[in-house]
Amino acid sequence: MTYRKEQLNRLRRVEGQMRGVLRMIEEEKSCREVVAQLSAIRNAIDRSAAILVADNLKECLQEAQNHPDDSADHLVDEAVQLLVKSR
Repeated sequence: MTYRKEQLNRLRRVEGQMRGVLRMIEEEKSCREVVAQLSAIRNAIDRSAAILVADNLKECLQEAQNHPDDSADHLVDEAVQLLVKSR
């Protein structure tokens, strides 16, 4: 699978957010602030997973057009299972 540069940048941003949370904990910031950041990280990861699955599905469907014997239904089912698994 080919990954877009935006995906890599998105995950690097998440990595930076995680380092920020570790720093917040070391600085004994409030629980509310730490949890808010952790929630933002979780949302960013969920979005990244969804975008990865969507990109993969598009790639698979394009490939299926080149090989008509492959079932597009099977590819869609796989994508849905990946999304469910990521949650």
